[in-house]
Amino acid sequence: MKHNYKSIARCLSLCGTLAGLLLPATASADDAVVVPPLEERLQLCAGCHNPDGNSIIPENPKLSGLNAKYLNRQLKDFKSGDRASPIMSSIIPMVDESEFKALAAYFSEQKRTAGVSEKPDLAVLGKQIYDEGIIGSAVPACSGCHNEDGSGTDKYPRLTGQHSLYVSSQLTNFKSGERKNDPKAVMQTVAKRMSEAEIQAVSEYIVTLKEAE
Repeated sequence: MKHNYKSIARCLSLCGTLAGLLLPATASADDAVVVPPLEERLQLCAGCHNPDGNSIIPENPKLSGLNAKYLNRQLKDFKSGDRASPIMSSIIPMVDESEFKALAAYFSEQKRTAGVSEKPDLAVLGKQIYDEGIIGSAVPACSGCHNEDGSGTDKYPRLTGQHSLYVSSQLTNFKSGERKNDPKAVMQTVAKRMSEAEIQAVSEYIVTLKEAE
């Protein structure tokens, strides 16, 4: 996939500045892990995802409202290297695994902001793919795993209002095999059956999904 290096550099620059202020978890003489307060860790995350997890950078995902178990698993995958990211690979070493649960719980409790499609005509095609799948390519309906409103589960992430650019980049990564931390390779299998145009369409529709009132 093509990365937006200006956005990556902006995140890394800000996070690097914060990293100088926020010391990573360290071990004391008796090997007990010293964990910084959650508020300090959230400042580190805010550089790319905003304090409430509603990133305004299209390349960076909104973390707000994600299931805590799902988010905790993603953090562990970044830590182990099972999931690669040019930004997270420089951030995750600063955070101890014992902190993941609290971070995941915090972001899961934040309300997801609504998104707006810049290509409504394309979103119409995307809605059909999301709701019905693509029969000729054996692509299942996205709603079958992520729910009709995109609310997701502990296995499949909340998609409601997610940035279309981020969604399309992840589908592209699954398609190419660059990302492969999906359980039983479900998303890799699905994405490989989709054309680039179909990926763009469903990503454009996903940004329009709204939380139930």
